[in-house]
Amino acid sequence: MKKQEEFEGAVTKVLELLGEDPKREGLLKTPSRVAKAWEFLTEGYHEDPEAILNKALFTSTNDEMVVVRDIEFYSTCEHHMLPIIGRVHVAYIPDGKVVGLSKIPRIVNVFARRLQIQEQMTEQIADAIANSINPKGVAVVVHARHMCMEMRGVQKINSTTVSSALRGLFKSDQRTRSEFYNIINTPAPSNF
Repeated sequence: MKKQEEFEGAVTKVLELLGEDPKREGLLKTPSRVAKAWEFLTEGYHEDPEAILNKALFTSTNDEMVVVRDIEFYSTCEHHMLPIIGRVHVAYIPDGKVVGLSKIPRIVNVFARRLQIQEQMTEQIADAIANSINPKGVAVVVHARHMCMEMRGVQKINSTTVSSALRGLFKSDQRTRSEFYNIINTPAPSNF
């Protein structure tokens, strides 16, 4: 509770520094709302990605690529604390174990809900999957828009940043890597 009060006090101070009146009707509940929003936006600090993945590991003979693509995410730039909005494609090649599919988007959220840079988040997702599942390979590609580039600074609207992290067969085998890129670059069926 003390943390909540401190956060609200800090938001009140920011409003005052901006020249606003925190007692104005529209701003009366803003410090509380902002504190709750930031608690949600940074909940990834309090989650253990390996524990999430290890709860849903299953023995499997499958040794073909598993891809979960177009996972939406919302993160916050650690340099300006402005939004990063994008999508993630994750693939892995099982080696005796598969993970419940819903856990992959959860892992994306664990790392997205922290102050981030895109390159680091991409690596963190790949490493968490590689360390927990121990697959033959992992690939992660992130496409994102950075509001720190669009809302301020260079103001380049709709510019997209792409980052990737390849592990195992995705890094060492060109055919595997090409198959992954073909899958994520093929448009989804129109009825999806």
